[in-house]
Amino acid sequence: MKKMPAAYPTRLRRLLFAVVACNLIAAASSTIAAEPLILQGSTTFNRRVMEPFEAAIETKSGQDITVIPNRTMLGIIALLEGRAHMAMLSASLDSEVSKLKKAMPGLDYQRLQSFEITSTRVAFTVHPSNPVRKATLEQIKKILTGEITDWSALGGKPGPIRIAAVGGGGGVTTAAEAELLDGKTISSPNVLYVRTALQLVSVAEQEPNVLGVAQLSLARQRGLPELVTDRTVEQPLSLVTLGNPTPAMQAVIDAARQAVDKTM
Repeated sequence: MKKMPAAYPTRLRRLLFAVVACNLIAAASSTIAAEPLILQGSTTFNRRVMEPFEAAIETKSGQDITVIPNRTMLGIIALLEGRAHMAMLSASLDSEVSKLKKAMPGLDYQRLQSFEITSTRVAFTVHPSNPVRKATLEQIKKILTGEITDWSALGGKPGPIRIAAVGGGGGVTTAAEAELLDGKTISSPNVLYVRTALQLVSVAEQEPNVLGVAQLSLARQRGLPELVTDRTVEQPLSLVTLGNPTPAMQAVIDAARQAVDKTM
């Protein structure tokens, strides 16, 4: 019986180890690629980033993405509760966390990390029959606080100003409150809170005296007149992770930034 060379087992073990290692890496990569990343939150982020660029982001990142648009605050809650991999935000993370801490104290807020993708601005819309087309942000602030309550104060026809805004953690509302009211809630006695951005523009289309705190993309899509202001209320559009992003999450963040940058 021939004796096996002493070096052969060593070479064989090395070869087997290399094959097993390659298989493990391939299996891990396959698992990452096959497991969809769930993004939940802001409908503004969804309309501005995901609806036009989702296919490009998936291709560039190599990830499958499931998008659940609802509201900014709901996205953060889903992330904290493990029902989403990333939250979509259309307001600053600090302003959202400040509100959430009051309603849901004790959650792991310090681990949240925000990655800005792009930005948009809040649209202050009016009914087509309303002749008012300009206002300063100081005047809009006074409308939100109830100091100005009639359209005649802005040069329009006499009539009560009725504010329409998305309640329950909408990013547009939060951004306006952060910029104009130092994070305090709208205090006008004549405010109507709706559940969704679509409901808001529907109200603005039907009610002659409404001032809508609206998504810019939806306002333009529906052809709603917008007040020209002396400066804008900006909305950062961001993806938020719980702790450091995984390589798959970082790939989506990078791909989203690149997709948006190409259109700017």
